[in-house]
Amino acid sequence: MPKGTYDAVVESMEYKTSQSGNPMLECVYTITGGEFDGRKVYDYILFGGNGAQYSMPRLKQFMMRCMPEVDISNFNPAKFADYLTSCGVDYGVILAEYAPLATGICTNEHVYNFCREQERLIPFACINPYLTNNPGAEMRRLITEQGFRGIKLYPSYDWFYPNDRIMYPVYAVAQEYDIPVMMHTGSSTFYGTKIKYADPLYFDELAVDFPDLTLLMAHSGRGFWYDTAFFLSRLHKNVYMEITGLPAHRLLTYFPEFERNVDKIVFGTDWPAFDVKKMVEAIRALPLAEEAKEKILGGNAARILKIK
Repeated sequence: MPKGTYDAVVESMEYKTSQSGNPMLECVYTITGGEFDGRKVYDYILFGGNGAQYSMPRLKQFMMRCMPEVDISNFNPAKFADYLTSCGVDYGVILAEYAPLATGICTNEHVYNFCREQERLIPFACINPYLTNNPGAEMRRLITEQGFRGIKLYPSYDWFYPNDRIMYPVYAVAQEYDIPVMMHTGSSTFYGTKIKYADPLYFDELAVDFPDLTLLMAHSGRGFWYDTAFFLSRLHKNVYMEITGLPAHRLLTYFPEFERNVDKIVFGTDWPAFDVKKMVEAIRALPLAEEAKEKILGGNAARILKIK
């Protein structure tokens, strides 16, 4: 087939492992129209290394800009735990990510290995419904065999609606094992993101359909839907705001009744985009009651994650 530009539809995308053991994405396209109408094209996207780093060059560059002092090719879990200690942080949640259309891939296996000898590092899995044949069974395996204590989903990076029924087996398993489901909501600057999938309004349906499932709105509807996120966290007992990536000094502007909701707000930094110590200090500087700050900075998360 000669080199050129062709119209095509995506037939499938599947996450696989290459013969060398590296993660790769198999994409199957069908040409539409012209001389090669109906011909299938197979595209294999190979991710370098062992999956330990994000694979998209632009994300690696972003990480290097944010933390030039850290060698991301040889990131050490023990050193990261020490870094958290230096910032006054007791526990950190480590996130897997399967988002080849936007940011790249950081595998569940890597996160499992990164956290397994560090009690203070809590592993959160990720499932991309287009790359997993049986999302519910995979969720169960990740919990029962590898001890994952939560899951982070990226609807706007992976192009699915949070209330898509393909994800309901994942939510059912998470509810069964009483682990939280966190999803990206609101804006993102990464190329390939489709923000329409990040509307927190979909959490309303999930909260009704899974009343015992803890749901966290990562970024609390950043940019577009602050009011929606706040309202839903007040309306549903199982829906929480999560404030990673939001400048602390703007929180009382974004959420004028912020202190009324302190039992439903979970702190996070979105590291490496933000300095952990500075983010903690910024929360402590807010004109809130000390009890409210303690709930936001750790008390609510400890309750959700069953940390005693």
